[in-house]
Amino acid sequence: MGHAMSRLELDAEAELCDGGNTSNMACESHFVCRGNKEPLFHLDHGIAHLTKLRSRPHEFLSHVAPGRKEFPVSVVKMLAGREGNYSRRGRFSSADCCHMLSRYLPAKGPWKVDKMNSRAYVSQFSADGSIFVAGFQGSHIRIYDVDSGWKVQKDILAKNLQWTITDTSLSLDQRYLVYASMSPVVHIVNVGSSAMESVANVTEIHDGLDFSIDDDGEYSFGIFSVKFSTDGRELVAGSNDDSIYVYDLYANKLTLRISAHKVS
Repeated sequence: MGHAMSRLELDAEAELCDGGNTSNMACESHFVCRGNKEPLFHLDHGIAHLTKLRSRPHEFLSHVAPGRKEFPVSVVKMLAGREGNYSRRGRFSSADCCHMLSRYLPAKGPWKVDKMNSRAYVSQFSADGSIFVAGFQGSHIRIYDVDSGWKVQKDILAKNLQWTITDTSLSLDQRYLVYASMSPVVHIVNVGSSAMESVANVTEIHDGLDFSIDDDGEYSFGIFSVKFSTDGRELVAGSNDDSIYVYDLYANKLTLRISAHKVS
């Protein structure tokens, strides 16, 4: 069975080749032999070559004149090449797709967006990526406007927090936010208001939606996950009592409890 080598080991083997302590045949064949006669390919060159093969655009689009530096092919040129059927396939190859998508992957960072006095526990982007929501153990939820340089759009101080904010969910119209903690009560906040600060039941109302049944008690179980339904009429929640709950927002009551599998 083969085993991978660290960069340090590869460099050490290269030095042995340079020093003449290994046969020329082994050095020229691009792999080294260890004590058990097991060949190991130079991983750096192998991975780089494989990556290039799988992400290089079609040769008619990526042709570079001798002496010229190779640059990524522009999206416009790639689209024009597809329309001109350069590949004779009438579509992008998987390598073409990789080449285009790689231009939109983050190449810088990460950088600090904000700093709080407690740990961030949960976060998510809105469906269109314009809003980012982060929940912290110190009872805070912050909503950031991504398109405005990550400016804080809403600073929410949660109500009746148990341990941490376990989950948050934005409605599709981005007007309402629900947040959960280790309690059967989920709170809903109107985040479409103009006020930047939202303190529970002080500056704004944080309505409590009770997911418990038959007066189980306020902290009989905790909710780990909560999401709006696609039509925004219901909430679906998963809890640590091995159940899935459905809450009707229009009727303002719990409508369904499903017993899920036990934790193994």
